[in-house]
Amino acid sequence: MSNLYDVVIVGAGPSGIGVGSLLKEMGCENFVLLEKGQVGESFRKWPKEMRFITPSFPAQGFGQTDLNAIAPKTSPAYSLDEEHPTGEDYAAYLNLVAKHFELPIEENTEVVSVLKEDGTFTIKTKEGELHSKYVVWSGGEYQYPNRNPFPGANLGIHSSDVTAWKEMNGHEYIIIGGYESGLDAAYHLCNQGADVKVIARTNTWELDHSDPSVSLTPYTYNRLRNLPDSSKFQLIGNASATEVSMSGDQYVVHTDQSTLYKSANPPIIATGFSGSTKLIRNLVSYGQHGEVLLTEDDEFRKTPGIYLAGPEMRHGSHIFCYIYKFRQRYAVVATSIAKKLGLNQEILDLYRQENFILDDLSMCGERCQC
Repeated sequence: MSNLYDVVIVGAGPSGIGVGSLLKEMGCENFVLLEKGQVGESFRKWPKEMRFITPSFPAQGFGQTDLNAIAPKTSPAYSLDEEHPTGEDYAAYLNLVAKHFELPIEENTEVVSVLKEDGTFTIKTKEGELHSKYVVWSGGEYQYPNRNPFPGANLGIHSSDVTAWKEMNGHEYIIIGGYESGLDAAYHLCNQGADVKVIARTNTWELDHSDPSVSLTPYTYNRLRNLPDSSKFQLIGNASATEVSMSGDQYVVHTDQSTLYKSANPPIIATGFSGSTKLIRNLVSYGQHGEVLLTEDDEFRKTPGIYLAGPEMRHGSHIFCYIYKFRQRYAVVATSIAKKLGLNQEILDLYRQENFILDDLSMCGERCQC
């Protein structure tokens, strides 16, 4: 069969490049990464002002790997000379890693479907078909926003569609969603002098938890504390937006508290992402919370041979939603594939020394929960 690969990795973001780097270290040669845009495309689409909330710091010499690194002995902080990189900068780091490991990446190659028949996967792209024994799905979430969380949401602007907050020159905004994306938007808009209301179902700013996936990060708290004019910033908690409508030239946000909030500008929708696995629903079985059901090796339960890597990954109550969390599963995926292909696994000793492997979920405490 022509174009038959051992492994096809879909997505050249942190997970695709992270898993690909490890497979290359294991001696895998017959594989390819497919990226619908450029390496790090999701990060390139971040608003220009957006930065990592997890800090980068080079401390490998003392056994502490940079929180935002995707491979041992690398550091975005060292490469970029930044503690909180922008999306564009982080994409540059991903490019450096990809070039260092000489990864076979096909950019501008968009996957439209994946099928499995007679033990072989057929990956259909807009440029043609490929075939593979195994697939690693690392399409991510950012480019797949939840655009319809309630009626009328299409009247607003999803936070992931904003190119730069400085281009939003309105005097008042309503932001729907009180987690990191919503509060990042609030910070930048307030800094520009706009009056901002944040409507949030959960009072994230009141949650007392050591895990930044549950409560807000210190980075976010610190920025909000230092707004130039706090009177322009209002938090409205325990309120769910139920609809957005128009009243004349005003946007109206309806809530479950029967309270209406009006603005002359479209509301900012910061209600999260639906994820890329919706593109391959035919291969996926879902749990009660909409999570992809996986084996202990992060292989799809419904379809053996295809693996999930990245922020969509769930294992019971454990949600791997930050790079420093889901990177610890790269070795789990690569090891499962390596055993089937007979690859060299000696590199795993380094990954374990660098705390890049979390293969015992019974040891996973609050550091893995969101």
